Amino acid sequence: MDETRYGLDMASWIAAKDEARTILIGYAKQKDTITYSELAQEIHSFHFEPHDFRLFGLIGEISTEESDAGRGMLSAVVVLKGENTPGSGFFELAKKLGYDAKDHDVFWAREVKRVYAAWDK
Repeated sequence: MDETRYGLDMASWIAAKDEARTILIGYAKQKDTITYSELAQEIHSFHFEPHDFRLFGLIGEISTEESDAGRGMLSAVVVLKGENTPGSGFFELAKKLGYDAKDHDVFWAREVKRVYAAWDK
């Protein structure tokens, strides 16, 4: 049986994840943020809607891997349109990863600075 992730074959999942990671790193290097809808539009290897649970899964997987690598939660650069802060899933994932994210604003500000610093090379 072929392995899938969120209903996508693994080749498509890996291609979309690699593309999304590259996009997010580009924003981190620029010390900038991107909205979920902008990210969905910039991924060309697979079509995601801005509120697609698969997009959230993709972002979460990238963020977990980046955090495990010591570079912080890369998804800190992905924000809600009009609110300029991450969605609730970002903070839920932070708690799962063992971060103290009780104060969302303080945690996000610290984490986005950490991500920017990790890619400021």
